Amino acid sequence: MLGHWIASLLAAGHTPLFQGVAIILATFVLEDAATVLAAMQAEQGGISIGLALGSLFLGIVLGDVGLYGLGWLSARAPWVARRLPPQRQETIRAWLCGRVFKVVFVSRFLPGLRLPTYTTCGFLGADLRQFTLAAIVATTCWTTLLFGVSLRVGQVLM
Repeated sequence: MLGHWIASLLAAGHTPLFQGVAIILATFVLEDAATVLAAMQAEQGGISIGLALGSLFLGIVLGDVGLYGLGWLSARAPWVARRLPPQRQETIRAWLCGRVFKVVFVSRFLPGLRLPTYTTCGFLGADLRQFTLAAIVATTCWTTLLFGVSLRVGQVLM
């Protein structure tokens, strides 16, 4: 019975749907590692470049919007919302209002800023369309760059 399950999993590992879902889920754990490993797999011919990049983009953007959602949900929890006084919230919200795209875009490239920036955007109710657009553009730039470098370096390492 166990041998049947293992054989089924091994066979599924070669189907594009399973590969795409695995990459999407991997981005929720470690985005950059998922990107490097997907590139190396593509370089070896185990997955198409289009499927790898598409899955990476989708997983990363979903994760980014998920962080925004966590911030949005936390603003609805009274004990969390009390941590930041309403006057301070308004000050930050006013500053962020015209800068959502820039702030989200830049935070993609600076280590350690995504979690606090994206959850703050959600907490303060920043424009979700601007947030999502910035996440898509920044993810496309960063992930394509990292994927391309990993593809080249992967050839050398392999």
